[in-house]
Amino acid sequence: MTRQAIATSGAPAALGPYSQGIASGDFVFCAGQLGLDPVSGELAADVEAQAERALRNLAAVLDAAGCSFADVVKTTIFLANIADFAAINAIYARFMADPAPARSTFAVGALPKGALIEIEAIAHRPA
Repeated sequence: MTRQAIATSGAPAALGPYSQGIASGDFVFCAGQLGLDPVSGELAADVEAQAERALRNLAAVLDAAGCSFADVVKTTIFLANIADFAAINAIYARFMADPAPARSTFAVGALPKGALIEIEAIAHRPA
């Protein structure tokens, strides 16, 4: 099995020794995306804006791999505050195609850069 790194300037550069995404076979594994602006590196102001920016960043990684949200089969959302669960659902729903992918959502102690949300995805590349 081969692995191919996926990289795009449409999403923030990796904050450590990892790839924005990895394609392996028919699957694309996207690293978690924060609500960081890819140009300025600044976090969006609140959890809703961070969720939207994180999803746009994720869309850029998927696009660089030849995928879209319609190809996503699994997402994981990490929240600094589980009370934000309902607020992010409306934003998330605008980006995900029906049927929505399988999803897990966790409250975590902290996220990099003081972020409020991080979202990762696994997609199946179209033939």
